[in-house]
Amino acid sequence: MSQQQSDNFKPFNVDLWKYDGQEGALIPLLQSAQDTYGYISEKAIDYISHITGIPAADIYGVVTFYAQFRTKPLGKYVVKVCNGTACHVNGAKPIGDTITDELSIDYDETSDDGKFSLLSVACIGCCSLAPVILINDETYGRLTSPKLRKILRQYKRKVKE
Repeated sequence: MSQQQSDNFKPFNVDLWKYDGQEGALIPLLQSAQDTYGYISEKAIDYISHITGIPAADIYGVVTFYAQFRTKPLGKYVVKVCNGTACHVNGAKPIGDTITDELSIDYDETSDDGKFSLLSVACIGCCSLAPVILINDETYGRLTSPKLRKILRQYKRKVKE
């Protein structure tokens, strides 16, 4: 691997060497790559393969097996829908349906323009506000479909600006 290519992984490289040669290091390495870049790219897989000696195909198999790993970057605005018990009972399904309709994406997808990603999470921790979503770090609770459409359209306007 050339020095220039290695420099592209500098923040990640520090974490890689923490796990040098340890059995069972693949998952922490993949987590480190995803924490650094937001997803696990082909370059990161090739780099981990080079460092560990694990074939890239085997690493890709692990990446695609576990739901925690992404092979594509997330959008500028990450919409997380709480599907915990309180949110589920109070209408998380219609809230999710409203988002998929308004943004034209399903769960675990990113819009074609790269601006929005939609994720389902087990619990956001705001049960008294159910149903709840997060858009990046902003919490929105006690949602109804009309209220949610208004919020999403504000974000869509921000994207156009």
